[in-house]
Amino acid sequence: MQSIEIKVSPKEAEEIDIVKLKVLAVYGKQAYVRIDKKSLDARSKFPFYTVRATVFDTESEAKLVPPYQAQDVSKAREIHIIGAGPAGLFAALECIQAGLKPVIIERGKAVKERRRDLAILNKDLIVNPDSNYCFGEGGAGTYSDGKLYTRSKKRGDVLRVLEAFVQFGAAHNILYDSKPHIGTNKLPGIITQMRDFIEECGGEVHFDTRLEDIDIKDGSITKLVCNGGVSMPCKELILATGHSARDIFELLYRKGVDIEAKPFALGVRIEHPQEMINQMQYRQANTEYLPSAYYNIVEQVNGAGVFSFCMCPGGIIASSATNAGEVVVNGWSPSKRNGKFANSGFVTQVGEEDFRPFSEKGPLSGMAFQAHWEQQCFAAEKSIVAPAQRMEDFISGKTSSTLPECSYIPGVAAHNLFDFLPQRVGQNLSDALKVIGKSKPWYRSNEAIMVATESRTSSPVRIPRTEDYHHPQIKNLYPCAEGAGYAGGILSAALDGINCLKAIPNEK
Repeated sequence: MQSIEIKVSPKEAEEIDIVKLKVLAVYGKQAYVRIDKKSLDARSKFPFYTVRATVFDTESEAKLVPPYQAQDVSKAREIHIIGAGPAGLFAALECIQAGLKPVIIERGKAVKERRRDLAILNKDLIVNPDSNYCFGEGGAGTYSDGKLYTRSKKRGDVLRVLEAFVQFGAAHNILYDSKPHIGTNKLPGIITQMRDFIEECGGEVHFDTRLEDIDIKDGSITKLVCNGGVSMPCKELILATGHSARDIFELLYRKGVDIEAKPFALGVRIEHPQEMINQMQYRQANTEYLPSAYYNIVEQVNGAGVFSFCMCPGGIIASSATNAGEVVVNGWSPSKRNGKFANSGFVTQVGEEDFRPFSEKGPLSGMAFQAHWEQQCFAAEKSIVAPAQRMEDFISGKTSSTLPECSYIPGVAAHNLFDFLPQRVGQNLSDALKVIGKSKPWYRSNEAIMVATESRTSSPVRIPRTEDYHHPQIKNLYPCAEGAGYAGGILSAALDGINCLKAIPNEK
């Protein structure tokens, strides 16, 4: 086994077989090649990829072994999991490896049925509160991008999660691309394969099943109540609802379970023509074989950080509302990232001081603050048509007389976005754009459109837990991933689901 690093042109990088031949040319003899990392360096006029690979003497050494092996758990001890997002699905997969039976309870629908509700949302502007971009099989990531990034390598075995996605149908390139991405067009099929595996092993997945109540006795949850009275005995509960399950936060508060308000980030989506981003990021380079350009922006103004979030090259802006009467925007990209626009969140953190007008809501004050601004945006047009403004007009504080083309399917309407953001947030965004425009003049453009409101960056509530992943008050409750305030994005949520399952003690 030997590690080799080479440089290849963007055209050569398109063909993985060519890359492997170049690796073998360096190695000097026939062997089996595994690509470990591929990253683009586009700082010069002649961009190139750096490829790191490992060569093996035998095919068995190089072959990828699927991380999850099938076994019958139909009669095993049950673990209840609320939510079929990445945290819930990976907790279920880990259950099977541990010889436990996962029972997933999901308020939304399976991916195919969920797709119909998204079509209704975009065409008729009607939000199904249980089946939308946030709720349903696969969680928010299924129909809102599929980026597989994580900043922290300490959460767990990242490669294991990536290999699991490959096991269930993802392309092998996610194992070595520096910014792995599956794409909204491919994720539904992969998620379906995961669910089929779970059910074939004897696990259960209950769609259209909303958790409505819990019974607590002697510091433990003893029963779950779903769909107006259907009860299930419960010994261990992994709560992996995602960041938008407001009814679950309200349920916990009502039942006296300790929760707390959590800071999160609030702002807008900014969309540019993708060609503009390509030209500025790649400068004078030939872009024929280069991917749609990506950017990451961080700026400090007025003692606060302003930053880009969930950048989607070649993507679209999507409606992530989960209830009638609110406007929420997010972004996603198809697997090829070949759309004509690039978008990202542009946000700043909000916290206790911002939540003060809603202090009577106690630990739900951040959630009430979040809902207030989403409802303000809805009131502008009395629909999920989103308030929008050209960037330069936003900086100048004037309503745009015209708006550029925008990918947000429900539509946009010209408004002054300062009316739909907290004063401090609007000022920070405006001041940050002025500073960014000096170092990155390509970013500050009146061809860029700003769309409100980007408000679901993370959960506004944290459900406390110990170092052993269980709730300090409810010993068999395992708050998990984004909905509990501990992870953001598909990879980190999946890892948190794995960690929560591993923390459940073995039966004595």
